[in-house]
Amino acid sequence: MKGPLRGRGPRTLRGRLSLVAFVAAALLMVVLTVVFNTVVRQRLQQQADDHLHTRAAAIAATVDTTGTTARVVEVPDDEALDADVWIYSGPVRLETPPGTAAGGPLSRAADALAAGGGRRCATTEGQEPVRLCTQPVTGSGSAQATVVTAIGLTPYRSSADTVLYASLALDAVMLACTYLLTRLAVGRALRPVRTMTEQATAWSTLTCDDRFGDARRPDELARLGSSLDALLDRIRAGLRHEQQLTRELSHELRNPLARIIAELDWWQSRPRSASEARLACAAIEDAATSMRTICDTLLDDARGSTGAHRGTVDVRSALNRLTVRLAPPGPVDVRVVDVRVVAVAEGLTAGVPPALLERAVSPLLDNALRHARSRVRLSARRQDATILIEVTDDGPGVPPSFAPDLFRPGRRADPGDGHGGAGLGLPLARRLARSVDGDVGYDERHRPGTRFVVRLPAG
Repeated sequence: MKGPLRGRGPRTLRGRLSLVAFVAAALLMVVLTVVFNTVVRQRLQQQADDHLHTRAAAIAATVDTTGTTARVVEVPDDEALDADVWIYSGPVRLETPPGTAAGGPLSRAADALAAGGGRRCATTEGQEPVRLCTQPVTGSGSAQATVVTAIGLTPYRSSADTVLYASLALDAVMLACTYLLTRLAVGRALRPVRTMTEQATAWSTLTCDDRFGDARRPDELARLGSSLDALLDRIRAGLRHEQQLTRELSHELRNPLARIIAELDWWQSRPRSASEARLACAAIEDAATSMRTICDTLLDDARGSTGAHRGTVDVRSALNRLTVRLAPPGPVDVRVVDVRVVAVAEGLTAGVPPALLERAVSPLLDNALRHARSRVRLSARRQDATILIEVTDDGPGVPPSFAPDLFRPGRRADPGDGHGGAGLGLPLARRLARSVDGDVGYDERHRPGTRFVVRLPAG
């Protein structure tokens, strides 16, 4: 039953709040109307009883009880006093209102009320509701008398009904005003929220730094603005991360893809022997494997799972593979030298996956090959629990003014120097190294040329 009922309710917050206010006001007005009309009816009945007792006291003054038998003293113009009045001497009825049948229902009600004694009131419901009250009369003698007065309740009940209808009409007007004013007030209160929602939607799709925190708003909206600012920051960070991942993938896949294209062009240029075809296929397979490794490594880093699947890698073998894979286009001597082992019996190993080491070093080696004049050297050694891999070239070096921006994504010292690159290799190398508690640094004291140092945990 909850589903259909819930579906029939208002869908907007303004409609729901207005409905809640309407229902609450309706319940309150029903309670107030019932209490108010009950008090009004009781008050009108009390007024009728007071009127009857006042009349009975006036009639009692005309009853003589000084003797052994009560009697009615005749006074001038007593017809007005005798209207709707019964006088009893004990159980004997002395007077009956003119025009009232002695055995009628009203007279029987008066007889029963007088027989009960005391000062009481009762209501008879007939063609017309009538209220009757008794007034005992005592004097110096032994005679006892009782006066019963009556009054019609139609005017009083008509007044009570008029008050009831007026209160119901007022309730209806108040409920309508409550609903309309609540909708207007809630709509006005939610207008800034709607504006903030539209702004957040626009800002999440545009490259802008606008935020809600600068505007002055009520505390509730200020907290909402802070939450939206944090959400926009997370969205912007996610977009930047996605864009960075896309740029890094394209940057890293460029070299193996160029190798595949070069091998295919060389293969198609003229007929090849079987051995040459096998070599070309091996080179294409190696480039394709490298592309898959690059994708796996960068995606693992993007998911934050790079350090969760650590392994070990022989540093010399990995660096040798890099020098073969990144063969220089010109007369640049690329050699792996000075691989020193300290306090390790066999081999120099790093405690990282092989693909991560290659991806952390290859941008540095590629950058060195791009700028070196005649020589690029790679060396590795162990220092305590850290493997230090140095990539050194004899190129022009990094301009001192550009050193602070060296590892910022998309920044290049001289975009018009004729060398390819998008300024993403060095930031990627540092990020991959830091993902396994390592780092990549630049040795500013090395002259001439450049020296980058990769620090990785030892295996």
